[in-house]
Amino acid sequence: AQQLDQHHPGRIAFEALGGTGPMWIRCNIPMARGLGFSGAARVGAAALAVVQQEHSIAARSDEILDLAAGLEGHGDNVAASLFGGVTAFVEGRAIRIPVGPIFAAASFVAWVPNVTTSTDTSRQALGATVDLAAAVHNIGRSVQFVAAIATDDPVMLVGAAADRIHQAGRISEVPGAAEAMDAGLSAGAWAAWLSGSGPTIGFMCDSAIAEAIAGSMPDGGHAKILAIDTQGCRLG
Repeated sequence: AQQLDQHHPGRIAFEALGGTGPMWIRCNIPMARGLGFSGAARVGAAALAVVQQEHSIAARSDEILDLAAGLEGHGDNVAASLFGGVTAFVEGRAIRIPVGPIFAAASFVAWVPNVTTSTDTSRQALGATVDLAAAVHNIGRSVQFVAAIATDDPVMLVGAAADRIHQAGRISEVPGAAEAMDAGLSAGAWAAWLSGSGPTIGFMCDSAIAEAIAGSMPDGGHAKILAIDTQGCRLG
């Protein structure tokens, strides 16, 4: 476990919600890999402050969400860390998309490259304008993705993560990323996408082929076989 100093994002969130005293963190989420480390750290630490005050996490979930999203600069990762499952963050609110038994039992395979990415730097590299056809394409795929999750239909998920706005440029900067995405899809993953701003590539798949997908990944990184956590932040 790591003791946190006053500059750690978790420590800042902890103190902002009234937490006091020394604190430690143990986390297996790699930093700067597009897997939401800072969001998870902020939510976990804020929840710890709430529990320290003998309040329930659920009773103060809106407060935790607002604080963590403000510190993070966006709410997508913190909403997912707090509530679990599949969430969208819209105008300060977390919208939870129901996860059925098929996706709850499915695997999420993450190929984590041996390089890091700064979210802020990655976002600054994006263009200031978006092509109309690309925007229409992405809106349609977003609706398809949500519909697939909500109806528990992995067939509908196929193609739902196809992107024409940001992924191509970002993936081209990561050695092996394009190869990894092609390999995972060829091995039978339902969908693949750049996790966050990268460099990690994520795959949703049937658990029966998760090991095969992990084994198909190129050198230059390692694979993690994970799953959707449907419970979210809780006292262990």
